Amino acid sequence: MRCDVLAVGTELLLGQIIDSNSAWMGGELAAHGIDSLVQVKVGDNVDRIVVQLERRLAEADAVIVCGGLGPTHDDLTRDAIAAVMGVELELDEAVADAIRNMFESRGRRMPENNLRQAMVPVGATIIPQTRGTAPGLICPVTVDGVDKVVFAVPGVPHEMRDMFARAIVPELQRRMGERFVIASRVLKTWGESESGLNERLDEVIAELDTVGNPTLAFLASGWNGLKVRLTAKAADAVAAAALLDPWERRLRDELSDLVYGADDDTMESVVLDLMRANNWTLGFAESVTGGLVGGRITDVSGCSDVFRGSIVSYASEVKFDLLGVPEGPVVSEDAALAMAHGARRVLGCDVALSLTGVAGPGEQDGQPAGTLCCGLVWPEGEMTRSFRLPGQREQMRQFSVINSLDWLRRTLA
Repeated sequence: MRCDVLAVGTELLLGQIIDSNSAWMGGELAAHGIDSLVQVKVGDNVDRIVVQLERRLAEADAVIVCGGLGPTHDDLTRDAIAAVMGVELELDEAVADAIRNMFESRGRRMPENNLRQAMVPVGATIIPQTRGTAPGLICPVTVDGVDKVVFAVPGVPHEMRDMFARAIVPELQRRMGERFVIASRVLKTWGESESGLNERLDEVIAELDTVGNPTLAFLASGWNGLKVRLTAKAADAVAAAALLDPWERRLRDELSDLVYGADDDTMESVVLDLMRANNWTLGFAESVTGGLVGGRITDVSGCSDVFRGSIVSYASEVKFDLLGVPEGPVVSEDAALAMAHGARRVLGCDVALSLTGVAGPGEQDGQPAGTLCCGLVWPEGEMTRSFRLPGQREQMRQFSVINSLDWLRRTLA
C-alpha cells in the first residue's frame, strides 16, 4: 500500500508556515507499514491542486490532501477533489447542522460562509469533526479501472492528527488487508564525511542491496553529525527488530567510536550519561562559543544532576582574573588547559572542558579563523587538543560545540 501526501496552501510555498504536517504523516504511515514515496506542496489554486492530485493518484493507491478545507474563498480542496472525481459538490445537512450548533453553543453568530465547509463531493464519506468545524473526507476515485482513495483533512495539526488516527489509518489498513510495520534504527556519527562513511560501509551496503530488507540510507544533520539509518519492513515490531539487530551490530563494528548514539540520543545526552556512569559532575569554561555548550547541555531535561555550570569567559581579563589563566596569548592549548583547571576550581566539578579559539573573520594571537583549542581536566588526568574548523563565524562556533563534546566523549569513554 502506497499513500502519498499533498499539502495545500500558498503560505507553505511562501515559507510563512513550515509544513510539519507532511513530515508527521510520513512517520505515522511508515509506522503502520504504509509506503509514502512522494510529498508535494501546492498553492491555493484549483487547477494546480487538480494537476498534482491526478499525478499522485496515477502512482499511489491513496493520497492524503492536507489543508484547504476552511470557510474562505481560497479554501479550494473540496472543489479540486470533486473535479478529480467528476462529481458536483452538495450540501450535507448533518454537517451544516453540526456547524450551526457549534457556533450556537459558544454564543456566537455563524457567518454564512462557514456552510462552505458542509459542501461535500457526491459519493464522499464524511470524517466527523470533533475539534473544529471543517469535517474530513474519504473520497473514492477510480483511475484506469483501479479503485483508489483520496483523504482530505484540515491543516490544523491537532485536527489532522485526530482524523488521521480515527479514520485514515483504519481505512488504509482495511484496504491493505495484511498489516505491516516499517521500523527504523538510526546510528548517529561524528568525525567522518558522508563519502567517508559510504566508503567504510561499501561492503555492508553491497550485502544489504542483495538482501533488500533492511535498507540503508545516510542523512546529513549539519553540526549534529551524520545519521546512518536502517529501515526494515516486517509483520510486526518484534520481527522488524529481529531484522535490524544484526545489521546494527555490523554497522557498529565497522564504524567503531564514530558512532556516538542511536535514535533519540544527542551528543549532549550521551555526554551526560557518561558523566552519570562515572558519578562525575561537569562544568565548562567557554570563550569562542559564548555559552553555546552550556546551552545545549541544558536543553537536555534532567541535566541538573550532572551539570554544574558554564563560565563564559569571553574577555581576556575574565580568563586572567576569574580562571587564573596566565597573562599572554589566550588562543592556545596552554590557555585552554588553564581555563579548564580554573573552571574545575570555581565550579567545583569533577570534569571541566574549556574552549578558546577564533571564530573570525580575522585572526587572533597569530591564529587564523577556525582555530579551536580545548582543555580537559578530570579526576584521573588532563589533556589538550586543537582543531581547525571550517565555515563562517556561526558554523565555526557550532562545530566547536560538537567537536569538543565528541572529544570529551572519546577521551573519557
